Amino acid sequence: MTVRTRFAPSPTGSLHIGGARTAIFNWLFARHHNGEFILRIEDTDRSRSTEESILEITDAMQWLGLDWDEGPVRQSDRLDIYKELADKLISSGHAYRCYVTPEELDEKRKEAQARGGIFHYNREWADRNEGPGKPYAVRLLTPDDGTIEVHDILRGKVVFDAGEIDDFVILKTDGFPTYNFAVVADDSLMEITHVIRGDDHLINTPRQALIYQGLSLEVPKLAHVSMILGPDGKRLSKRHGATSVVEYRKEGYLPDALVNYLTRLGWSFGDQEIFSTEELIEKFTLDNVGKSAAVFNPEKLQWLNGWYIRNKPPEEIAKLVLPILLDKGIKAELDDKLAMIVRELSQRAKTLLDITDSLGYFYAGEIEYDEKAAGKFLTPGMADVLKDLTERLSLTEPFTAAEIQKAFEGIMDERELKLGTIAQPVRVALTGGTVSPGIFEVMEILGKDEVIRRLDKAVGYISAGNTA
Repeated sequence: MTVRTRFAPSPTGSLHIGGARTAIFNWLFARHHNGEFILRIEDTDRSRSTEESILEITDAMQWLGLDWDEGPVRQSDRLDIYKELADKLISSGHAYRCYVTPEELDEKRKEAQARGGIFHYNREWADRNEGPGKPYAVRLLTPDDGTIEVHDILRGKVVFDAGEIDDFVILKTDGFPTYNFAVVADDSLMEITHVIRGDDHLINTPRQALIYQGLSLEVPKLAHVSMILGPDGKRLSKRHGATSVVEYRKEGYLPDALVNYLTRLGWSFGDQEIFSTEELIEKFTLDNVGKSAAVFNPEKLQWLNGWYIRNKPPEEIAKLVLPILLDKGIKAELDDKLAMIVRELSQRAKTLLDITDSLGYFYAGEIEYDEKAAGKFLTPGMADVLKDLTERLSLTEPFTAAEIQKAFEGIMDERELKLGTIAQPVRVALTGGTVSPGIFEVMEILGKDEVIRRLDKAVGYISAGNTA
């Protein structure tokens, strides 16, 4: 048997974190078993489904590296299939045409509420062979009593009270299937062997089981994964910050980090926290998926993202950084300079934005000094020191961090100064502020000509009496 899993999002919005984890679990399970992963778009909600959402979902999955073997299959292209199966259920006596209009149902519901009771559909069309020649829905004929039992890989046997389920609509008057009917039809016809989904779908399971029975189809193996909670213990939502894959991408997270983190959100393999994609495929099984709800920890995701940034080749991170810089109007190029900048700035970065937001001075035509920093470090007593340093640097070859350090050490020895006494004024002169990577590395990246130009400007700034 070939393992076949599927991810079946509704295109009514972005791919959120919970949906992404479901997709990842299904993808990993299929890849672990050398099986097949199918992408299905459940777009039967015509009022809310959009092409924009479909594109956003598929782009997000591709960014995460979740390739699919079949699809994307759209349910809206399969209406004839659902009609044929609905007719089959009618013919076998498991379903019937219902001519009650939504307005009539709403009126009956209001009457039940006025009596203080609970509305139950009364099957008024269940025993009639012909209708009045107007649009109809198709309802499944459900048991009046008894139980419905399903086996869940994570939860074992789950029992539902069949008497609590009214005859429910499987095909609407517009010819579109309801969610539960389309899911059963598609999972069966697509030969899905394992359905891994969120436990919010557990409530749909008895209705789907009845449809499987009516069509004499085998129920796939089911695994309902517990929900994701926010740090406050409540279900993850927008109030907890970014909740969609697109938002995390915009905020400078790496796909590897997000996949790694979401996989570990409800699945474990000993104490190991960091996995390559190959390791996740090798080790992922449902045996180690937890039954309790997982808690989303933004700080832990940030830490993991920083680890990936630090441990990937600078050239690879530079490729991710460049588009962000260009969008910001910074005229950078994918070259050795950018790779060197990334190498230095990635050591403390938690996201790509930490890098892109702090490297502007490397590409600036003119440096603007932070007023407080300039007042403290670009003082009259530093003018001669900066002039001396400029002369030494003009003779420094090659212009590398190691050789630049020697120039500093020469001045420190002659003038009996500590490194910080020289380094901070130089840092302000070169970057405009007091925070940067190692000053020698910054100077090597900027290059001799630019360093000398900026130091000369700082000397002129001091000489012009701009200091406090």
